[in-house]
Amino acid sequence: MDHISFIVVAVIVAALAFDFTNGFHDTANAMATSIATRALRPKVAVLISAVLNVAGAFLSTEVAKTISNGIVNDTLVTPAMVFAGLVGAILWNLLTWLLGLPSSSSHALFGGLIGAVWVGAGASAINFSEVVEKIIIPAFASPFVAGTAALMATYAAYRITVRARKGTVTRGFRLGQTASASLVSLAHGTNDAQKTMGAITLTLISAGALPSGSGPPLWVIITAGLAIGLGTYLGGWRIIRTMGNGLTDIQSPQGFAAESSSAAVILTSAHFGFALSTTQVCSGAIIGAGVGKRLARVRWGTAGRMAIAWLVTLPSAGLVGAAAAAGVTQGGNLGIVVVSVCALAVATVIVVLARRNQVTARNVNEAKTVQVIAAVQTGGDTDR
Repeated sequence: MDHISFIVVAVIVAALAFDFTNGFHDTANAMATSIATRALRPKVAVLISAVLNVAGAFLSTEVAKTISNGIVNDTLVTPAMVFAGLVGAILWNLLTWLLGLPSSSSHALFGGLIGAVWVGAGASAINFSEVVEKIIIPAFASPFVAGTAALMATYAAYRITVRARKGTVTRGFRLGQTASASLVSLAHGTNDAQKTMGAITLTLISAGALPSGSGPPLWVIITAGLAIGLGTYLGGWRIIRTMGNGLTDIQSPQGFAAESSSAAVILTSAHFGFALSTTQVCSGAIIGAGVGKRLARVRWGTAGRMAIAWLVTLPSAGLVGAAAAAGVTQGGNLGIVVVSVCALAVATVIVVLARRNQVTARNVNEAKTVQVIAAVQTGGDTDR
């Protein structure tokens, strides 16, 4: 196997591994509120989400084109740079999963690619205007748009049902959440699976297997959809706990409002090719739903920690991607092997640490009980 063939295979494997981590990292985006309100049982929720993530991968390829020939100059990028960028994204996803922080898998990928390409080809290979227009601006705007929409939808939901029996309202909105959470899963597949498609397509273009400006081939769409679906089914229970119970105490009307608002924003952005962070959109919607209910309390300490994670994701993944690129671009096949072994070792350590305090489908909602007990014992804020 020659050098190009070896690195292309390495990139495809790394891209699908990233897609897998993206799946379990972002399951919370679609299903955290439905699990928290008990509208869906945890295992049922992740199964529905997995199937619809796969289906969503076939709806559009605009986001994939943004990555493959938008943020970087595909004529200057080599497969080795893409591989290094993916390594940075995978390691950041695993670290934030260990910490239970809903950071952006999308920005981890963008950061890893930008850092690797910058080291490998120079700053001229990065289309900074595209980065600002389709990544930076949407990153700041989307949580506020989704949060505002969820706030208004939550307020309207409680106003409309103010005279209805509470049990009837809860049952009705739980049924509604089945549909709204499913729509978020479909939207997530449409947005996030395409990012892996874009990385693989960029590699095929840079290796000469596809002409410049090409969209993803069918086999790329299928494998990317299946990888993100499998990761979704395994469930990122740590992050589901944070988003479902850590930001605010979600009730079924709020969950329905948050999910519907998130789906609308994500699907709209996918249509225009904006590579949004679905995590930021869904987190913003959950906070908006919390603010929209009278007397509801948002745990701003948790929200602040998430915001910090969002800010450092792109540069942190970029630094890892840059370091990996330095080894890969100079070391050839041997460099790829060394970087892969080092990345695998770090990933193994993270998984071992995570197993010491496991969060599963059985205990994912226990955080709410723990918070209530803590509030009684301390006489106040459960976010201490």
